[in-house]
Amino acid sequence: MENAVLITIGDEILSGNTVDTNSNFIATELKNIGIKVSQIFTISDEIDIIKNTLNSAFEIGDLVITTGGLGPTRDDKTKKALAEFFDDEIALDEVTFEHLKAYMEKRGRIEILERNREQAFVPTKSTVFQNHFGTAPCMMMQNGNKLSFSLPGVPYEVKPLIKDQIVPYLKEKFNLNYISTRIVSVVGIPESILADKIEEWELALPENMALSYLPVGTRVKLRLTATGENEQFLQIQLENQIHKLFPIIGENIIATSEDKIEKILAEILNEKEMTISTAESCTGGELAKLLTSNSGSSKYFIGGIVAYATEKKVDILNVSEGTIERFTVVSEEVAREMAEGCQNLFKTDISLSTTGVAGPGKGEDGKDVGTVYYTIRVNNKSETFKLYLPHLDRPDFVSFVSQKIIQDLVGILIGNNS
Repeated sequence: MENAVLITIGDEILSGNTVDTNSNFIATELKNIGIKVSQIFTISDEIDIIKNTLNSAFEIGDLVITTGGLGPTRDDKTKKALAEFFDDEIALDEVTFEHLKAYMEKRGRIEILERNREQAFVPTKSTVFQNHFGTAPCMMMQNGNKLSFSLPGVPYEVKPLIKDQIVPYLKEKFNLNYISTRIVSVVGIPESILADKIEEWELALPENMALSYLPVGTRVKLRLTATGENEQFLQIQLENQIHKLFPIIGENIIATSEDKIEKILAEILNEKEMTISTAESCTGGELAKLLTSNSGSSKYFIGGIVAYATEKKVDILNVSEGTIERFTVVSEEVAREMAEGCQNLFKTDISLSTTGVAGPGKGEDGKDVGTVYYTIRVNNKSETFKLYLPHLDRPDFVSFVSQKIIQDLVGILIGNNS
């Protein structure tokens, strides 16, 4: 079993009202046991569409996993589609009904058992994986030597079903290859130029290894994926190939293990035993959010402030009113004073500051939407940068700026031997 296809069922996904996080999670878990997701379908909850998509999915993959479309009513279209596709019928499964009853009793909801009784009706050819965090069971069905799993759509029900039941089942039933991945983070070089520089290296990669380019802002993540029977050998292979990259683009590499830039920074801060604080305006706390998203962040993150109003920049961060009057609040000079005030306030080795216009309207001082100044202060040295990103909407602007600041700080610290 090598290839899987995921099917997300539900109009709420197609309408954009709900984000499909299940597919990302499932694909990651399958990758970890050597199963590659070849395609992901998102479809409406209609019997013919479900059946046609199942047919297409089984032509592509050995394993098909559906999420969503399972409800407590008798007109559940997903179950009907499964029964018709597998030439089966739906009937009450007593084991599933007893499990459902125990689930309701445990939560003090026994009075609604009859209304949810339909959840215990499943295709008779299916093998049921009981759902310990919801009312809809997971149903496994077989198509020749291929398998399908039909799960509910609620993420907190999907995750334990996949991790605790489906993945262990697949590992036990099939002789699966290992898939090992390493991420090399590259900065300071455009993707097209990077591809040219490492072309010879890429073409010489072993047959069991693949390379993907994943641009994230101004950073390019090179994802190396190796497949094989021996996990330790794959790790050695990956390390050897990464070692060969350094003579080519070593000065542009900022990390060779962690994926997210905030985790890369966390490793550096812990290694250097440095502390950090933030003074944010236009990023609205996103920097602090990223810095504290890592387990153990209390070792290095001391505190942060969102000084959104101009007077709070003056009152709390000691930004000079004269500086604001002369240069306006969105300026290099204000960003620098915010960082210095933040460092003094929290007594940290490093401070970060942002001031800008996230939009959609212009700032109070007339600066164009997409203008931002940020300062990175390390010990007693400050560096201030300007970005102009008028093409980004507000959420993307905040995310891009925050990621870029952390990326720039990583670059500074790597070159800072103190």
